[in-house]
Amino acid sequence: MVVWVIQILLALAFGLAGAMKLVTPKATLEANPHMGWIAGVPQAQVKLLGVAELLGALGLILPVVTGIAPFLVRVAAACLTALMGGAVATHAMRREPAAVPTVLALLAIVVATWR
Repeated sequence: MVVWVIQILLALAFGLAGAMKLVTPKATLEANPHMGWIAGVPQAQVKLLGVAELLGALGLILPVVTGIAPFLVRVAAACLTALMGGAVATHAMRREPAAVPTVLALLAIVVATWR
C-alpha cells in the first residue's frame, strides 16, 4: 500500500513536470527562478526531458493497472532515478539546491526496489 502511494505521488510529480516542460514556452520556463538551468539548454532538450518525465510517470502506473508487463514499473522507476541523478548533478554544478530531485530519486529507488 505504501509503495502504491509513493508510485502515485511520483507519477503526479513527474507527469505534471513533464507536461509543463512540453507545453510551456522556454522563455516562460526561464523566467521561473527555480529553473535557471533551462537558460543553458536547447529547447529540444527541454522538450525531450518533458517527454521522458511523462513516459516515466505513465510507466509507474500503467503496467500494474493493466497487468501488462508489470516489471516495467521497476524499469520506469530506475530510469527516473537516473534522470533525477542528472538533475542533482546539474543543480550541484550550478550551486543550486537539489533537495527536490534528491527526494524524487530516493522515492523512485524505493519503488524500483520494492515493486
